[in-house]
Formats: sequence, structure tokens, C-alpha cells
Amino acid sequence: MALSVPLYIPSPPINGFHLGALYIHFYGLMYVIAITLAVIITRRRWRAVGGDPALITDVATWSVPAGIIGGRIYFDVTTPFDITPHTWWGPLAVWEGGLGVWGGIAVGAAVGIWRVHRAGADWRLMGNAVAPALLVAQAVGRLGNYFNQELFGKPTGLPWGLEISRAARLNSGIPAADLKYTTFQPSFLYELIFDLAFAAFLVWLGHHRNIKPPGLLALYVAGYSGYRIFEETIRIDSSAHILGLRLNFFIALVMTVVGLSWFAFSQRRRKPPEPGEEAESVPSGAAGAGDATEPGDATGPGGVAEASSVTEASSVTEASSVTEPSAAAES
Repeated sequence: MALSVPLYIPSPPINGFHLGALYIHFYGLMYVIAITLAVIITRRRWRAVGGDPALITDVATWSVPAGIIGGRIYFDVTTPFDITPHTWWGPLAVWEGGLGVWGGIAVGAAVGIWRVHRAGADWRLMGNAVAPALLVAQAVGRLGNYFNQELFGKPTGLPWGLEISRAARLNSGIPAADLKYTTFQPSFLYELIFDLAFAAFLVWLGHHRNIKPPGLLALYVAGYSGYRIFEETIRIDSSAHILGLRLNFFIALVMTVVGLSWFAFSQRRRKPPEPGEEAESVPSGAAGAGDATEPGDATGPGGVAEASSVTEASSVTEASSVTEPSAAAES
């Protein structure tokens, strides 16, 4: 007897599970996993360029909560009609879904740059390290959208169409004419695939091309925003519209241009030093002068001449250091 296999992606039967008296939402769990992966990946990449992995933990401790706050504020401001539940604490209910990636990345990045700068590290180099990790985190986060049955696209009969329950369709704010359909474009899956593929590309590019920091971060902004231009043309869930197009379509368009311009500008700049480079750039003359003070340098045969030559060399070195910028000053 032939087995009947549904030609669509079934909707999830549940959106969470009980852990004792606590109910764990898959949406929130996916974000916890996403953040953890982002921290692990960034620590490895930061260590590979000579950075202190402990700094990543410090940055994440500040930027992750800031990103969640920024993402929720963006959602509440741009789609206030989608806030659920309809209570005074509804705008805070992130476990019900509703985090705007633009607000999350902007606020999280601003706070992260502040922490990196405060630690005396180079945020541009950190940007190159974190760019692929952000994409991996976003890919995992999209699984949360699947369990919440949200952010889907237009109705479709494709074999990979996503089944959306009637209750979720009624709560999603889709056009009334589309309520009769049961399968829709799985935009969460499209973005998941794109995010992972683009993350792999950025890692490859960083290893095979001389990309000046924060070039990879700029490409992340441009590439992800460029993808979102496409995604915003197929999504039909509730959204603010301008000139008949979704608000995030215009945001994605602007950010694509910003990202490409930022990348072009960053590649024209002089490459900043990597962690530890400034410590290694001490003029050799200074080290020589220190060596000359060791006992016996001026006491052997020809000691007077040697001492004189050391004094002259030290003077030349000092004069040179006054007239020529040091490596640390240039960077």
C-alpha cells in the first residue's frame, strides 16, 4: 500500500512545552540557541585574529539585551496594530513574537561598539568577526517564526508550501481574500537558507580576499538588506505600507545602498592594526638603547667608542621618532 505523503510543510502542532510549572516557548528557545551560537562563533573568529575571547562575552552581555529592546521598540513603533495580547504589558510580550531585525541590529551594534571601544579594541575588526555569526543567529531565529506560524508569504501550491492553521491566519492580518488558502510561501525557510549560505560566503571571502575591516560587516548589511527586498515582495502578513509597498521594503532598499556605500568607503581606508600589532611596533632603536645599558657594553676594548656610537644612535633614533609618526600614531 502506497503511503500518502503531504506535499507541503505541515504547521507545528505546538509552539512550546511545559518544564514543571514553566511553559517554554520554542520562539524564545530558538533565540537563546541563536545567541549562544553567535557568541561561540564570534569568540573563535576573534581569537583567530589575536583578540581576547573574554571581550566577546562582555559585549554580548550588554548588546544582546539592548538588541532585544531595540527590536521590540522597532516592532511596537512600526506595527502597533500587531501587538498582542491587548493589555498594558502587550508591548513587552516578546515571547508572543514581534522583534524587528532592523531595530535589534542597530541598537545592539551601537551598544556593542561602545563596549569594544571602552575596552580599547578595534570595533571594525570586531565587525568582521561578528558578521557571519549574526547571519547564523538570524537563521536559527527564523525557526522560531515557524513555531509561531508567522512571517509567511503569498499563497502557493508548491510542494514546499507552508501550512498555516486557520487560527494563525486569522491572527496574522493577511488580506481577507487569502484566508481561504491553507499553504503559503515559507519565507522563514527562504531566509534561513539565505542566511546560512551568505554566512559561509563571508567566511570564505574573509579567508581568500584581503577585505579591510569592517568590510565584512558592511557586506552583511548590504547582502541581508538586499535579500529582504525580495522577501518583502512575497510576504502578506500584517505590515505598515507606504505607496502600496511594505514599510520594510523601503528600509531594506535604503540599507542596501548604505551597506554597499559603506563597503566601498571601508576598502579605501588604510587597514587598521590587528590586536597586538601596536605592542609589536616598538622602534628597534629603543630596544637597542636599552641593551646598551647592560654592564660591560662600554668597558671592554674600544668601550669609549662603543658608548659614543650608542649615544649617537640613540640621539638619531630620538630625533627620528620626533619627526616621523610612529606606527601606533598612524593607526
